[in-house]
Amino acid sequence: MSRSEKASPYVNGNADPLDPAHALVPHVMQLNEQRVTRGFWPKMRRVAALVPFASEALAVWYCARDEETPVAAKGMMFAALAYFVMPIDAIPDFVAGIGYTDDAAVFMAMLALVGKNLKPRHRAAAKAAVARLREES
Repeated sequence: MSRSEKASPYVNGNADPLDPAHALVPHVMQLNEQRVTRGFWPKMRRVAALVPFASEALAVWYCARDEETPVAAKGMMFAALAYFVMPIDAIPDFVAGIGYTDDAAVFMAMLALVGKNLKPRHRAAAKAAVARLREES
């Protein structure tokens, strides 16, 4: 048996590649969470009045920080939030009219997969936060 076969847990059916325990790489999730923790609120304060999906982004933020949200869902949420926060993406945010369309697409795809984890309390907190942020701007 080759070295690569010995290292892989998926050889000869020894592990299920669809098992949720194998779905996330903890280091990547931690990195995304750190990026989001540093950059989410500063960016949201700048763009809440401009981004039509601000309420959804904030609901996802609250849900991802909720202890009751499953780890796999949190991983996907932090990945989408990290994409929103990062200054480099498929369509630069400063492009007038279309700059946030790629971010919105990422959010909609993520919500289609794990949106059932968003609770009314997350949406209510998001709605209140958007109202405050729009008043500030």
